[in-house]
Amino acid sequence: MSQLAIEAPLERLPLSQTIDKELWIRRLLIGLVCLWMLVVVILPIFQLLSKSLMDNAGNFVGFANYVHYFKTPALSNSIGNSLFVSILTTLIAVGLGFLYAYALTRTTIPGKAFFKGLAMMPLFAPTLLNGISLVYLFGRKGLFTTGFFGTIPGFDIHLYGPVGIIISEVLFAFPQAVLILSIALNMTDARLYEASDSLGASKIKTFFTVTIPGIKYGLISAVFVCFILAFTDFGAPKVVGGNFNILSTDIYKQVIGQQNFVMGAVVSVVLLIPTVIAFIVDRIVQRKQVAIIAAKSVPLIPKPERLKDTLFLTYCAFIALLIVGFYSTSLFASLVKVWPYKLNLGFWHYNFSDMGGGGYAAFFNSIRMAFYSAAFGTVITFSAAYLIEKSRQMRVLREISYFLSILPLALPGLVIGLSYIFFFNAKGWSIAGMFIPNPLGFLYATMGILVMSNIVHFYSVSFLTATTALKQLDKEFEIVSESMGVPFYKTFVCVTVPVCMPAILEIAMYYFVNSMATVSAVIFLYSANLPLASVAVANMDDAGDIAPACAMSILIVLANLLARMLFGLATKGVKNEPRPGW
Repeated sequence: MSQLAIEAPLERLPLSQTIDKELWIRRLLIGLVCLWMLVVVILPIFQLLSKSLMDNAGNFVGFANYVHYFKTPALSNSIGNSLFVSILTTLIAVGLGFLYAYALTRTTIPGKAFFKGLAMMPLFAPTLLNGISLVYLFGRKGLFTTGFFGTIPGFDIHLYGPVGIIISEVLFAFPQAVLILSIALNMTDARLYEASDSLGASKIKTFFTVTIPGIKYGLISAVFVCFILAFTDFGAPKVVGGNFNILSTDIYKQVIGQQNFVMGAVVSVVLLIPTVIAFIVDRIVQRKQVAIIAAKSVPLIPKPERLKDTLFLTYCAFIALLIVGFYSTSLFASLVKVWPYKLNLGFWHYNFSDMGGGGYAAFFNSIRMAFYSAAFGTVITFSAAYLIEKSRQMRVLREISYFLSILPLALPGLVIGLSYIFFFNAKGWSIAGMFIPNPLGFLYATMGILVMSNIVHFYSVSFLTATTALKQLDKEFEIVSESMGVPFYKTFVCVTVPVCMPAILEIAMYYFVNSMATVSAVIFLYSANLPLASVAVANMDDAGDIAPACAMSILIVLANLLARMLFGLATKGVKNEPRPGW
């Protein structure tokens, strides 16, 4: 008996030492997550803010640049213009998205998967393509402007300006509204509708007293997300904005057109303020949304209603037809020899040898960049989410890491790109009379900084996706592993990763697709030796080569669709369960 009493503590000692060692490893890794976010988010943004308070010679001038900005009507008017198109875009996109999401969740229309897939189509295309497609549809020689080349009377919608920007941004924001509102509508408790029916309430009264209050947080979230997307987008306004200046195009003109980096920094900060406000409000709303979910909620199963189903089927078919027609026009235009004079079809515009922008070298660079962004971004994001979500100690450190991880959601791509120029291209910094050389300067004008900007740009959505998947795992996995002395990294590799594989692949696809299509951040960071497809589209559009720009955009769409198909095949046999043996 005494022998067992002596040996028991000796047997527990190695396990205690293992737990202490793992705790320090976790602390170190979470500290590295904080350091990573500090270097790639906080310090570059701080550098951007500092630059906006200096003149072109590097002398501190305080808020003089901001005073000059607001006293220059040509610049300050962009704030009102940006707010106008963003608010109108939000109202239209959320309204159309709500009806579409309602049809997908509250009716029994056939082909829901087909309609949802088509609604997501704009996510695979660079927003530049939205503007280019509008030019072929409603430009001076567009299909509708010329009446289908004289077949019918044409009409002019005065595309260039707010009209073109709003149409393109509605197309850009529509899929996001559908996704958010579909989730909100699916979370409604069926018992509320049963109570409404038993009280004899009409369908209209039920809609306004049950449906709308039940999705109000999702609706508010959709409003702010669509506003941020429309407010910060750069691609489509560059193509169809004309002389109607908005903040995102002002940044491009100041930096690329005039090489005025200081004023570009000022406009970036002005662009950042409404975005941060919208982000904070959206986070507050989402916290309240989680708090009202009932554990005993009953899912609502829609019942067939002939008139209702017919109306919503017609609506979905109409929206789907518009999206198909929109991108079919782009494909057709990329194959036409000379629009609208020679309508012979061929692949002339897919030969980029005589075009600026890099041609197929740029396209394959983008694929390489997107692959690296997906690979490294997924590993970094999911590992960070695991450390923050599955660690039981270090509450303060984990909360700091979580805040830093969702912060990039408030940063427009243009702001990230410009802040990276200031931070990574700096030779060093003078602090307290000492000059500290920049140890990260070697990354500037390399593939590394392009991949890093993409990871940061799309980090928050991927992080929240990973966190949601990890929250669904039983905490017993970690508790049992600790009691058995199994290292947490072994549990992570052998249990967590296999169980969360669908979410991991979803994150990888999200990084790849968005990295292929994005232009806002990388347009400031690419080099002549590393041309990119999305930037090539912008450069060809600047040169007036609209058809080759359209062709390059189509290649980006096809690459993203292929990635989506491969993702579907990869997840077809993956199940949300541990591997045999665990």
